[in-house]
Amino acid sequence: MKSEKEKMLAGEIYDCGDKELISRWHRAKELTRLYSQAPTDQPEVLDKILSELLGSRGENVWIAAPIHVDYGENIHIGNNCEINLNCTFLDCNTITIGDNALIGPNVQIFTVFHPLKASERFGQASDTRFPFCKSQTAPVRIGNNVWIGGGSILLPGVVIGDNTVIGAGSVVTKSIPADSLAVGNPCRVIRQI
Repeated sequence: MKSEKEKMLAGEIYDCGDKELISRWHRAKELTRLYSQAPTDQPEVLDKILSELLGSRGENVWIAAPIHVDYGENIHIGNNCEINLNCTFLDCNTITIGDNALIGPNVQIFTVFHPLKASERFGQASDTRFPFCKSQTAPVRIGNNVWIGGGSILLPGVVIGDNTVIGAGSVVTKSIPADSLAVGNPCRVIRQI
Protein backbone atom coordinates (compact mmCIF):
# COMPACT_ATOMS: atom_id res chain seq x y z
CA MET A 1 0.00 0.00 0.00
CA LYS A 2 1.38 3.42 -0.97
CA SER A 3 2.03 6.08 1.60
CA GLU A 4 0.32 9.45 1.15
CA LYS A 5 3.72 10.93 0.22
CA GLU A 6 4.17 8.28 -2.49
CA LYS A 7 0.67 9.04 -3.82
CA MET A 8 1.47 12.77 -3.78
CA LEU A 9 4.68 12.33 -5.79
CA ALA A 10 2.92 9.96 -8.21
CA GLY A 11 0.27 12.57 -9.02
CA GLU A 12 -2.54 10.57 -7.40
CA ILE A 13 -5.19 11.99 -5.07
CA TYR A 14 -3.63 12.07 -1.61
CA ASP A 15 -4.41 13.16 1.94
CA CYS A 16 -2.67 16.50 2.65
CA GLY A 17 -3.40 16.01 6.34
CA ASP A 18 -1.25 12.87 6.56
CA LYS A 19 0.96 12.94 9.69
CA GLU A 20 4.23 12.44 7.76
CA LEU A 21 3.37 15.23 5.31
CA ILE A 22 2.17 17.62 7.99
CA SER A 23 5.29 16.99 10.04
CA ARG A 24 7.56 17.85 7.09
CA TRP A 25 5.35 20.85 6.23
CA HIS A 26 5.85 22.24 9.75
CA ARG A 27 9.60 21.56 9.60
CA ALA A 28 9.85 23.39 6.25
CA LYS A 29 8.08 26.42 7.77
CA GLU A 30 10.57 26.43 10.65
CA LEU A 31 13.53 26.16 8.26
CA THR A 32 12.29 29.00 6.04
CA ARG A 33 11.77 31.14 9.14
CA LEU A 34 15.32 30.43 10.29
CA TYR A 35 16.63 31.16 6.80
CA SER A 36 14.81 34.51 6.72
CA GLN A 37 16.29 35.47 10.08
CA ALA A 38 19.84 34.25 9.37
CA PRO A 39 22.56 36.87 8.81
CA THR A 40 23.06 37.22 5.05
CA ASP A 41 26.81 37.62 5.52
CA GLN A 42 27.19 34.15 7.12
CA PRO A 43 27.10 31.71 4.18
CA GLU A 44 27.88 28.71 6.37
CA VAL A 45 24.69 29.31 8.38
CA LEU A 46 22.61 29.78 5.22
CA ASP A 47 24.15 26.67 3.61
CA LYS A 48 23.36 24.53 6.64
CA ILE A 49 19.70 25.57 6.59
CA LEU A 50 19.38 25.08 2.82
CA SER A 51 20.96 21.63 3.09
CA GLU A 52 18.17 20.55 5.41
CA LEU A 53 15.42 22.40 3.53
CA LEU A 54 16.05 21.51 -0.12
CA GLY A 55 16.11 18.14 -1.85
CA SER A 56 19.35 19.07 -3.61
CA ARG A 57 21.28 22.04 -4.90
CA GLY A 58 24.40 22.59 -6.94
CA GLU A 59 27.28 24.99 -6.47
CA ASN A 60 26.84 28.76 -6.32
CA VAL A 61 23.14 28.91 -5.47
CA TRP A 62 21.83 32.19 -4.05
CA ILE A 63 18.34 32.38 -2.56
CA ALA A 64 17.23 35.76 -1.25
CA ALA A 65 14.95 35.53 1.77
CA PRO A 66 12.13 35.20 2.29
CA ILE A 67 11.29 32.04 0.40
CA HIS A 68 8.07 30.11 0.93
CA VAL A 69 7.76 26.36 0.35
CA ASP A 70 5.39 23.52 1.17
CA TYR A 71 7.98 20.84 1.90
CA GLY A 72 11.28 22.06 0.44
CA GLU A 73 12.61 18.54 0.01
CA ASN A 74 11.04 18.24 -3.45
CA ILE A 75 13.00 21.23 -4.81
CA HIS A 76 16.15 20.48 -6.82
CA ILE A 77 18.32 23.35 -8.02
CA GLY A 78 21.29 23.20 -10.41
CA ASN A 79 24.55 25.16 -10.40
CA ASN A 80 24.93 28.93 -10.61
CA CYS A 81 21.31 29.82 -9.86
CA GLU A 82 19.78 32.90 -8.31
CA ILE A 83 16.33 32.95 -6.75
CA ASN A 84 15.26 36.44 -5.83
CA LEU A 85 13.20 37.36 -2.80
CA ASN A 86 9.67 36.40 -1.90
CA CYS A 87 9.30 33.36 -4.15
CA THR A 88 6.68 30.72 -3.39
CA PHE A 89 7.33 27.11 -4.38
CA LEU A 90 4.43 24.74 -3.67
CA ASP A 91 6.56 21.63 -4.03
CA CYS A 92 4.00 18.89 -3.50
CA ASN A 93 5.71 17.28 -6.48
CA THR A 94 9.21 17.93 -7.77
CA ILE A 95 10.38 21.34 -8.88
CA THR A 96 13.58 20.95 -10.86
CA ILE A 97 15.57 24.04 -11.80
CA GLY A 98 18.49 23.63 -14.22
CA ASP A 99 21.91 25.27 -14.23
CA ASN A 100 22.38 29.03 -14.66
CA ALA A 101 18.73 29.86 -13.92
CA LEU A 102 17.48 33.24 -12.79
CA ILE A 103 14.20 33.31 -10.89
CA GLY A 104 12.86 36.86 -10.39
CA PRO A 105 11.22 38.19 -7.24
CA ASN A 106 7.70 37.09 -6.35
CA VAL A 107 7.73 34.12 -8.73
CA GLN A 108 5.25 31.40 -7.81
CA ILE A 109 5.71 27.78 -8.87
CA PHE A 110 2.79 25.45 -8.18
CA THR A 111 2.83 21.66 -8.49
CA VAL A 112 -0.50 21.05 -6.74
CA PHE A 113 -4.07 21.34 -8.00
CA HIS A 114 -7.59 20.40 -6.89
CA PRO A 115 -10.75 19.03 -8.54
CA LEU A 116 -12.69 21.62 -10.53
CA LYS A 117 -16.09 20.53 -9.23
CA ALA A 118 -16.74 22.05 -5.80
CA SER A 119 -18.59 18.89 -4.70
CA GLU A 120 -15.41 16.84 -5.31
CA ARG A 121 -12.89 19.09 -3.54
CA PHE A 122 -13.57 18.08 0.06
CA GLY A 123 -13.88 14.51 1.21
CA GLN A 124 -13.53 12.67 4.44
CA ALA A 125 -11.61 14.78 6.94
CA SER A 126 -8.26 13.40 8.01
CA ASP A 127 -7.31 13.27 11.66
CA THR A 128 -6.32 16.95 11.63
CA ARG A 129 -8.51 19.86 12.70
CA PHE A 130 -8.95 21.01 9.10
CA PRO A 131 -10.57 18.85 6.37
CA PHE A 132 -7.96 19.41 3.65
CA CYS A 133 -8.97 19.61 -0.01
CA LYS A 134 -8.46 16.61 -2.23
CA SER A 135 -5.24 17.28 -4.07
CA GLN A 136 -3.20 15.99 -7.00
CA THR A 137 0.17 17.08 -8.32
CA ALA A 138 2.32 17.36 -11.42
CA PRO A 139 6.03 18.22 -11.48
CA VAL A 140 7.49 21.46 -12.87
CA ARG A 141 10.81 21.47 -14.71
CA ILE A 142 12.84 24.53 -15.62
CA GLY A 143 15.72 23.95 -18.04
CA ASN A 144 19.25 25.34 -18.14
CA ASN A 145 19.95 29.04 -18.75
CA VAL A 146 16.33 30.05 -18.12
CA TRP A 147 15.23 33.44 -16.81
CA ILE A 148 11.80 33.61 -15.17
CA GLY A 149 10.76 37.27 -14.86
CA GLY A 150 9.46 38.69 -11.60
CA GLY A 151 5.89 38.01 -10.61
CA SER A 152 5.45 35.09 -13.00
CA ILE A 153 3.34 32.07 -12.08
CA LEU A 154 4.12 28.54 -13.30
CA LEU A 155 1.27 26.04 -13.06
CA PRO A 156 1.51 22.28 -12.39
CA GLY A 157 3.07 20.13 -15.07
CA VAL A 158 4.79 22.82 -17.14
CA VAL A 159 8.26 22.42 -18.60
CA ILE A 160 10.33 25.46 -19.54
CA GLY A 161 12.91 24.58 -22.20
CA ASP A 162 16.58 25.52 -22.09
CA ASN A 163 17.66 29.11 -22.86
CA THR A 164 14.12 30.47 -22.54
CA VAL A 165 12.99 33.79 -21.05
CA ILE A 166 9.57 34.13 -19.42
CA GLY A 167 8.50 37.78 -19.29
CA ALA A 168 7.64 39.39 -15.97
CA GLY A 169 4.10 38.81 -14.76
CA SER A 170 3.41 35.89 -17.09
CA VAL A 171 1.09 33.03 -16.17
CA VAL A 172 2.55 29.84 -17.64
CA THR A 173 -0.28 27.35 -18.17
CA LYS A 174 1.44 25.14 -20.79
CA SER A 175 5.02 24.07 -21.48
CA ILE A 176 7.28 26.52 -23.33
CA PRO A 177 9.89 25.21 -25.78
CA ALA A 178 13.63 25.91 -25.66
CA ASP A 179 15.16 29.11 -27.03
CA SER A 180 11.94 31.11 -26.69
CA LEU A 181 10.81 34.48 -25.40
CA ALA A 182 7.35 33.95 -23.93
CA VAL A 183 5.09 36.46 -22.19
CA GLY A 184 1.53 37.10 -21.11
CA ASN A 185 -1.51 35.58 -19.48
CA PRO A 186 -1.71 32.92 -20.65
CA CYS A 187 2.00 32.87 -21.49
CA ARG A 188 2.72 32.43 -25.20
CA VAL A 189 5.89 32.32 -27.28
CA ILE A 190 6.34 35.62 -29.10
CA ARG A 191 9.66 34.81 -30.78
CA GLN A 192 12.67 32.53 -30.79
CA ILE A 193 15.91 33.79 -29.24
